[in-house]
Amino acid sequence: MNILEKLTKGDIRLPSPPVVAIRILQAVKDKKTSFNSISKIISADPALTFKVLSIANSSFYGLPYKVDNLDKAISILGLDVIKNLALSFVIVKGMKELRTEKWFDLDLFWKRALTAAVAAEILSKKLDMRSDNTFVTALLMDIGVPVMFLARPFDYKRVFDEKEANRLPVIEAECKVFGFDHQVVGSAILKKWGIPKEIFSPISIHHECYEKGEMNCILRASDMTSSIYHGSKSVQKIQSLREFCKNRLFLSENTLDEFIDEVAEKTIEIFKTFEIDPGDMKPYSEILQEANEELHRLNLSYEYLVIELKQAKEKAERLAKELMEANEKLRELALKDGLTGLYNHRYFQELLEKELKRAYRYKHPISLIMLDIDHFKKINDTYGHPQGDIVLKELGRIITRTLRNSDIAARYGGEEFAIILPETDLEGAGLVAERLRREVASLRLNLNGDKVNITISLGVSSIENHSHIIEKKFFVDITDRALYNSKRKGRNRVTIVPICIEH
Repeated sequence: MNILEKLTKGDIRLPSPPVVAIRILQAVKDKKTSFNSISKIISADPALTFKVLSIANSSFYGLPYKVDNLDKAISILGLDVIKNLALSFVIVKGMKELRTEKWFDLDLFWKRALTAAVAAEILSKKLDMRSDNTFVTALLMDIGVPVMFLARPFDYKRVFDEKEANRLPVIEAECKVFGFDHQVVGSAILKKWGIPKEIFSPISIHHECYEKGEMNCILRASDMTSSIYHGSKSVQKIQSLREFCKNRLFLSENTLDEFIDEVAEKTIEIFKTFEIDPGDMKPYSEILQEANEELHRLNLSYEYLVIELKQAKEKAERLAKELMEANEKLRELALKDGLTGLYNHRYFQELLEKELKRAYRYKHPISLIMLDIDHFKKINDTYGHPQGDIVLKELGRIITRTLRNSDIAARYGGEEFAIILPETDLEGAGLVAERLRREVASLRLNLNGDKVNITISLGVSSIENHSHIIEKKFFVDITDRALYNSKRKGRNRVTIVPICIEH
């Protein structure tokens, strides 16, 4: 299973590249394609043409004279530069139109991405290591983040919680929640879109620049620079960037200061072309000057600032942990039945839909058990509903104790329960059902001082022939009928029904 299948679990549709992007990539791959052909593809979109020419004529490239058409821009800047600029515009525009939750700020994501792209381009020039792919590679190096969010937003919220509560780097938080990080996801989605290897390959390791090549060090430095402008303006971040650029890129202090300021000036200009509001972004030297003036005005002592910072940090960490714990509790409440601790009916329906699709995709067997407590109404009428709740809780414990980690148990409703058994054929499911029946039948519960035996009736069905897609409702109905067949035959028994598909 590749990384995108692991991310989506095979049943979620990932974003597709815009049509114009596909046409550009196809044209570039065709060795017979002329500069004029690429120009015609881009020219078909007047807004895209205007944006490409705007950047070509900006201070970002610093051309000695104005270019007024794409053919001339291509001949001066090169096919790859113009192609990558066009791809940057159409991908950013396409992704910006996707819907996200309020807590995931897609505009901020693209502000950071564009700042990193500008930083990478400037840095590569200063180091005399410029490549036509630098800008677009840096722009898309974190594309895995929104892709992971769009595929599994509920889980990506946990990444934010882990990052804040435990002060983890984002890739560590992602690995903790997903088992992989946005580097490999970004590289995989770009490869799937047909983006050249020269772009998607460095993206898969852009946080790991040590002994990984020059491009990775430029990407890492550009990401750190972007974080300074679009995160907390901390001294630690500036110091980390200085040490990194000194030890890994061998930049002098003066060159680095010029670089950091130039990033802001050029980025603000680029933001306008990408139709992104720069907000209050300004060169870092100006930010530091304003901060120093404010400190002088307030006349705060160094000791007081340290105390304030420590208290704020402790409070933020405490609140972050409390928030993560609260979110975990809310997740539990949303997915679990409060009485038995098993999954609830709504979440069972979602899980069964996913497991059916996975079983069909990989041609693996899947089984379903439906069960309910015999004469449960009589227990409630005789001993009262609180004692009936004790029976339900105990049955939930027995089910949890009996099943494998991969099996999925839910309280279907009232005294009825459902169990999904992935990778299990009819014979195996029948054995599980019979083991459950015996476990429950051997139980003696103390209800209001009486020793009471309870029994359950079970229905079992399996899908082993995947020549047709089996609908979830059909699967449940067949299994439910098997359960009620056990009821009609005297209860405390298992009825097994294979699902036969007519060819």
